Amino acid sequence: DACKEIRDLLLHDKKFEFNPKDGIDNPALSLTEDTGSLQGPAHGLCPHADDEGVGEPRFYLLNKGSAETFGFCLHEELGCQGHIIRQVELGGLAQRRGLQDGDRLLQVNGHFVDHMDHRRVVQKIKASGNQVLLVVLDGDSYKAAKALGRDLSQMLPADIRPRLCHIMRDKSDFGFSVSGPEGTKGTFQLSVRQDGPAERAGVPPGSWLLELNGASVRSYSHAQLARKVCAPDTGGGTLLVASSAVEEFYRLRGLRVTAALADISWLPFKVRELHMVKGPAGYGFLLKEDDCSSGATGQFLWDVDVGLPAEQAGMKEGDRLLAVNGESIEGLDHHQTVLRIRAHDDQVKLLVIDPASDEFYQSIGLSPLLFFEDSDPA
Repeated sequence: DACKEIRDLLLHDKKFEFNPKDGIDNPALSLTEDTGSLQGPAHGLCPHADDEGVGEPRFYLLNKGSAETFGFCLHEELGCQGHIIRQVELGGLAQRRGLQDGDRLLQVNGHFVDHMDHRRVVQKIKASGNQVLLVVLDGDSYKAAKALGRDLSQMLPADIRPRLCHIMRDKSDFGFSVSGPEGTKGTFQLSVRQDGPAERAGVPPGSWLLELNGASVRSYSHAQLARKVCAPDTGGGTLLVASSAVEEFYRLRGLRVTAALADISWLPFKVRELHMVKGPAGYGFLLKEDDCSSGATGQFLWDVDVGLPAEQAGMKEGDRLLAVNGESIEGLDHHQTVLRIRAHDDQVKLLVIDPASDEFYQSIGLSPLLFFEDSDPA
């Protein structure tokens, strides 16, 4: 009955309201061409643009094939502030898109990065996989803004991120209905029931549906969407949604909105940072190499001893290790990972993820490292 009700709403409510080597100077940071992947200046974003030598930020959505590179290095240089675009490869993707030597990187996938540790910024770009949204400011404007004491984050739009929401169906339904123009595919606006599963999962009323369970809905008809939502085994679903303002921001710049750009603060699936100080009996856990559900090889945490630093920091048996001291262990074997952990004698910071959260990110084809923030609680 619940599925029939949702199907009826989907079909008949037609109202329309308008995923390289370690290091910092890494030439292998790369992405490929795609229609509309680059736009130039975002006019009207900076109230002080063109005043006192301060220009406007520029937005670039870069898409690459697996064998391609971004075609630039990201540098941290003595005596210079910011994350600096260098060694822009002649004829490479970065140059074709318009990135210039000396540009300062301000945002990666909607995350303001000017204040971040350089290695973390590099990691964010790597974790983005084959697509990344970069926002840069030319070098002269960056220096001028810093000299004037400007808050660079205020030069960027406040909220241009879509939202990833995971909805668990209750006894009746998912708590939303869909409307769209008659006979048009891929255009779905959501009405959200008060206190329903969708609202509790963070779906904003009136938002636009862009992806369902990691797949774009651009080619779906209402009937096809209804079948996807009402499949017998559908107890939950992950929606990528955007408000009208966010959708318009990307559309006007010819940029495609994807889950890599999303705000995940409403998701129950999190990466955790564990800070451990070694005790007399060590850290109190065992690291084992095993196969991930994706088929790749991973490093897993087991035999967590009660009362020792690992347990006290929040480690759970079965957690998968993602990074050591802020550096991803992707591509490292067991011995190399152990050496990373032992690099500092008395303490270590580990990024870990539990099995359920790991499975979730694999299901939508994104690296969990893409979304980790320093402010995330352990």
